[in-house]
Amino acid sequence: MANRHLSRSIVMQSLYEWDFKKKKPEQLEEIVGRNLEEFGPGLEDAEFVWKLIKGVIKYSPQIDKIIEKSAPEWPLEQITVIDRNVLRIGLYELLFANRQEVPPKVAINEAIELAKTFGGESSGKFINGVLGTVYREIGEPGKDE
Repeated sequence: MANRHLSRSIVMQSLYEWDFKKKKPEQLEEIVGRNLEEFGPGLEDAEFVWKLIKGVIKYSPQIDKIIEKSAPEWPLEQITVIDRNVLRIGLYELLFANRQEVPPKVAINEAIELAKTFGGESSGKFINGVLGTVYREIGEPGKDE
């Protein structure tokens, strides 16, 4: 498994656990640290994990509003914890991260793969639909690359 994909998996698992435990701020660092040790021993770029975690948390209010707008038939609380956190990671990378580092199509594809790996039968399609809608709304940056 590529380092960045593994990092995103660790981020998703950490956000899932944190979300499941009612997002207590004092627990996040311990959750991420434990998941890095358990699932990413020898991971070369642990800083990428922390960068994603911090970015998702920082932009969470904006990201959640975008999810609500892009999937109006699915209130945020009704989206599964896995799908909700995969969307948060994907939207953070799509909208707020450095596009030179993670091109939009890579952000979308990585989120879909996370959904297929960790989510339910229709998670990949759901994630693809929401992220695809947002991608088109922002003007499809990098479309021709």
